[in-house]
Amino acid sequence: MLVYRYITIHYLKYFLVILFALVLFMVGFDYVGVSEALKSANLVLIYLVYKTFFGIDMLLPISLVFGMIATKIYLIRSSALVSFYSLGYSRTDILKPFIVVASLIIMGYISLHSFTKFARADEYAYNIRVHGKYLNPSRDLFFIYQGQYIYFSKLLPIEEKAIGVRVFQVKNNSLKTVIIAKEAKFKDNYWVLKKGDVITKPDSMSFDSKGVSVKQKKELKILKGFRPKVLDQVYLGQADFSLHDAWQAYALLSKQGIDTSNIVGALYRILIYPFFAPLLIVIIFFFVPISVRFLNVTLFSFGAILATLIVWGILFMLIELSNHKTIPSEVGIILPIVLLLLSALGFWKKYTT
Repeated sequence: MLVYRYITIHYLKYFLVILFALVLFMVGFDYVGVSEALKSANLVLIYLVYKTFFGIDMLLPISLVFGMIATKIYLIRSSALVSFYSLGYSRTDILKPFIVVASLIIMGYISLHSFTKFARADEYAYNIRVHGKYLNPSRDLFFIYQGQYIYFSKLLPIEEKAIGVRVFQVKNNSLKTVIIAKEAKFKDNYWVLKKGDVITKPDSMSFDSKGVSVKQKKELKILKGFRPKVLDQVYLGQADFSLHDAWQAYALLSKQGIDTSNIVGALYRILIYPFFAPLLIVIIFFFVPISVRFLNVTLFSFGAILATLIVWGILFMLIELSNHKTIPSEVGIILPIVLLLLSALGFWKKYTT
């Protein structure tokens, strides 16, 4: 247990130092380029906070791998690794603390994407830089839901409010009813239209028909269960979902027969992609000799870091291709993780038998 605690403490130390350094470099480099666009000290502070969250979101998994490399090099240079092996510990015994700690951190990382704004930090930072506020209203949304064609002139997700609402109901491929309202509020799981005009067209357009009727309604309820955040993200084509919002959007839209590939990709990215870090830790770990006599530490460090960056870059590229629907999410996210898993299991089996 003392050995496991020793390895865990050093691993956490190197991981936190590397993560802090990478995030600080990323945020500082970004701020140099956008400082002139941020006029207010408050906006600067909020912008830097959201950029820090985004940096953690992007760099945490790869920092876990870099932390393992740094810890392993430290154990080799201090001859602690040789001592552990001489005491009867195997390679897998030394590897287990890295896997456990990395997996627990990844689970915490995923939980941050569940109900917090962590996943949308980059979007908020962009809005602050461009619009001077962290959440810019969505405009001119036109979509189909439950057989109705709906138009929002402006959507305010935080206020759960829509301005300039039009609802078109079609029957037998012909426009039947048009509902017009100045605004709608999301309340009790419905979008509630206040003081709406309901314009109804007769089934047959002839001289004997009653003509178009217009009725004023004090309150109308539409779009049951369509939450503002889901509406904002889905119909603007955004890929940055929280886990909770992504699941809600998938459950809602799949019932309507609407394409949910973008949402499925977001779920894969949150739940599966981060585990490339523990798998890569296993693969790289077994390449490291136990003593400086058997390797050039500097050359190995460079090679391990370069290999990690290449794998991370390929995964990031495949995720972006999946986000733009160039390739299926299963190919861009699931397949690479499965290949890493098979490789990690192959190395584990090789050095434990």
